[in-house]
Amino acid sequence: MPFDMERIAIIGAGNLGVAIARGMVSKGIKEARDITLTRRNPATLEEFSVEGYAVNTNNAEAVRSANLVILCVQPKQLPGVLEEISGSLHEDHVLVSVITGVSREEIKNHLSANCSVIRAMPNTAIAIAESMTCISSNDVNPQVLEQVGRIFKSLGDVQIIDENMMKAATVLGASGIAFFMRYLRAATQGGIQMGFHPEEAQKIAVQTAKGAAGLIIENANHPEVEIDKVTTPQGCTIAGLNEMEHQGFSSSLIKGLMTSYEKINSIK
Repeated sequence: MPFDMERIAIIGAGNLGVAIARGMVSKGIKEARDITLTRRNPATLEEFSVEGYAVNTNNAEAVRSANLVILCVQPKQLPGVLEEISGSLHEDHVLVSVITGVSREEIKNHLSANCSVIRAMPNTAIAIAESMTCISSNDVNPQVLEQVGRIFKSLGDVQIIDENMMKAATVLGASGIAFFMRYLRAATQGGIQMGFHPEEAQKIAVQTAKGAAGLIIENANHPEVEIDKVTTPQGCTIAGLNEMEHQGFSSSLIKGLMTSYEKINSIK
């Protein structure tokens, strides 16, 4: 039987939860009224009520009215939330967890119902339907996984991965947003130093980054192939690239990624 995702509850509507909700609405996947957002503080839900979302401070009640439940709380909050909603879950529910560092097995151990559990790791670009979302689930009905994947596919792109790669996906895809933002800030600062006004420098840097990513997507080339198209003998591009490498550009980026990866692996 096809999974019915008529109503969706997002438990813990912080930045990521709200981004998912607004992304779904902006792409026409769901109407705001079909999505319930929960937070502990009712005052923080008022703006979403105005936008047409259903809002609730009672997680169990929100779950009872939903088919698909997206868990967006902090890892330390998860045991309490699962205890709160466990009695409201049944085997036809589908849980999607976007919680960092918490396995499907850990989630299932807190549940009384044998419902489907899927892990997904999007990034905040989901708010503009440009997320890279990694999904893992080894024992979920393929039709259910396909429908959940379709949600995230409409909000960017999707990669199905083994669950043991979820922490790496968090660093590369979710934390990666911040890493690329830091590059854009540095490029903008360099542009200002060369004489551009800040808004001009930022516009050039951002569109150039967008174009670079587009070339890789469209041409399916290794980045070095596209780099070779820009560099000329004794030119300014190769001079700049070589200086960046002398200053540790690639190695510092890799070290930053690995430091984040080591940190996420140390979290219990």
